[in-house]
Amino acid sequence: MRKLSVFNNVSLDGYFVDGSGDMSWAHKQDAEWNAFSAENARGGGALVLGRVTYEMMAGFWPTPAALALSPAVAERMNNMPKVVFSRTLETASWKNTRLMKGDLVSEMRKLKAEPGPEMTILGSGSIVAQLAEAGLVDDYQLVLQPIVLGSGRTLFQGVQRRLGLTLEKTRSFSNGNVVLWYKPAA
Repeated sequence: MRKLSVFNNVSLDGYFVDGSGDMSWAHKQDAEWNAFSAENARGGGALVLGRVTYEMMAGFWPTPAALALSPAVAERMNNMPKVVFSRTLETASWKNTRLMKGDLVSEMRKLKAEPGPEMTILGSGSIVAQLAEAGLVDDYQLVLQPIVLGSGRTLFQGVQRRLGLTLEKTRSFSNGNVVLWYKPAA
């Protein structure tokens, strides 16, 4: 069975987007963080995205600005397989993207049962919450950002049951980011 992971940034007060839906606060650039990001992007697999995250990423990663800012990450993002879940998108034109319009939970169960690379959800908080609640997320890589947003949307907004997690490892960075690796508790 294919593994499904989550990679997301969260603020110290628990938000993954601010009150206006913005995530730009999560994009600190420095040599150490950029090296980690590039290495993490080399991990392979397929990306899983919701419509909003897909549109944001598809509008950035194929551009010359993305290639200039982070060539290794841009190349990987553009070439890896992507799955976007949306009921409203008619087409998904970003290279190597598969559009899924069916029920999220049942479609993800099918995807996990298919042969193929591991999958990682980026952004896409409503997808994270639904798949976490359904018990379909195998691990979480959360980047704790040293910022308080004051308002926004939590990554698990809408989850109706308690989800226990076990900390597997941590890594801190000179820019103040701390990456936390969790697995669902047994």
